[in-house]
Amino acid sequence: MLKRLLPTHDSIKQSRLLSWLGPRIHDPLLWHVNRRAVARGVAIGAFFGLMVPVAQIPAAAVASLLLRGNLWIAAVSTLVSNPFTYAPIYYFAYRLGASLIGAPIPRNLVRLSEEAATPAWFGQLGDVWAWLTGIGQPLVLGMLLMAVCGATIGYWGARLFWRVKVLSKRRRQRQLRVLRTAR
Repeated sequence: MLKRLLPTHDSIKQSRLLSWLGPRIHDPLLWHVNRRAVARGVAIGAFFGLMVPVAQIPAAAVASLLLRGNLWIAAVSTLVSNPFTYAPIYYFAYRLGASLIGAPIPRNLVRLSEEAATPAWFGQLGDVWAWLTGIGQPLVLGMLLMAVCGATIGYWGARLFWRVKVLSKRRRQRQLRVLRTAR
């Protein structure tokens, strides 16, 4: 089912948009649907989907090129975080990081969400330092821990899912063979 949605190897080779990547883009593991490449792709996508708040798909694509994971699966797996899940993910990441380092959890959640939504990334170095020592430290720690756990669970979950699917297919085939020989 998934293979119908993926581009063919020939269409990838002839794509002008991907020609700048050179021969690395033609690595079969980037495009084939097998248990190792898919599991790597899910892990890469989950990591960057939970860790990096911007440019998740390009970051996952570059990591997929380097780690030889399925490129499309990595890109789709980054969608674990999307506009509907940002608030709960970042709130949970902040709470997790704050509980690990013993930072106080502010009672005013409106102020917390305003600080998280508008960090002073483009300001002076002092503004960035103030953000990091305030909300940034627990948030980044929580995001890192969630990303590592999400990637690990995604990798082993994809491997387990693949294994269960293969075993159930073999079981059905075996049952069909038994029924055919019983006739």
